Amino acid sequence: MKQRTLNSYLREKYHKKLYKVSINAGLTCPNRDGTLGERGCIFCSGAGSGDFAGDAALSVTEQIDRGKERIQGKLPKGDYGLIAYFQAYTNTYAPVDRLRELYMEAVLHPEVDIISIATRPDCLGDDVMGLLSEINGLKPVWVELGLQTIHERTAEYIRRGYPLSVYDEAVKKLGAYDIETIVHVILGLPGESRDDMLETVRYVGESGVQGIKLQLLHVLRGTDLADDYLAGKFSCLTLDEYADLIRDALDILPEDIVIHRMTGDGDKKILIAPEWSGDKKRVLNRLATL
Repeated sequence: MKQRTLNSYLREKYHKKLYKVSINAGLTCPNRDGTLGERGCIFCSGAGSGDFAGDAALSVTEQIDRGKERIQGKLPKGDYGLIAYFQAYTNTYAPVDRLRELYMEAVLHPEVDIISIATRPDCLGDDVMGLLSEINGLKPVWVELGLQTIHERTAEYIRRGYPLSVYDEAVKKLGAYDIETIVHVILGLPGESRDDMLETVRYVGESGVQGIKLQLLHVLRGTDLADDYLAGKFSCLTLDEYADLIRDALDILPEDIVIHRMTGDGDKKILIAPEWSGDKKRVLNRLATL
């Protein structure tokens, strides 16, 4: 693989191993609170893409420390650091004063080197951008944007809630503030052809962002997507189909873009399909052959 992996990028830039700990800040999403809708995106579980995030009843500091405990066996004896990942729901969707409290608690944690914030392109107003710039001056900030697809027909089906132009503007603003931007893309969305998916990957690669997360579509129990799947309205990719798609995606991405993810984990307790994705070792071994 010619692209830069996340591990190689972090070692090159920070000269040590960094581990991500996920945080649930207790926020919501305009696609859930009635602003745009109440049911969320069609694929999103009740945890708001934070199935593996922390407990919102705990403080940010407590969640970071508990996250560290969970990975204790992986931590090296030498120097290492943590990435505080605000994962669940939309993590710029709150009053700026509240966001400042949350981000600053992570910034002040002595073992945190990077603040990573998952959000939507339509939740980056000027006040939020000013705050992100302020935090970026203290510790590096990554903003992770949930784009998923560039195709408007699919965006409407998954209830994304914003047009592609909003993504373009968000990337432009983040770039102007020198904030590292990572984009989430879902491969295998219903109704999309192989060419459609690769067109999205190509677009993201040319949009000026620094990283990408390539995510397999998971069908999770309790989602509207699950209803469509169980009704036979679409099928999921096979492992070989997915691996071939990842190979072609990597071929068209710029060499300097950081590959943060080539697949993803669906919570096995609620995973319906594809079943092969539950065997993480098998999936990673398959992707390692690319």
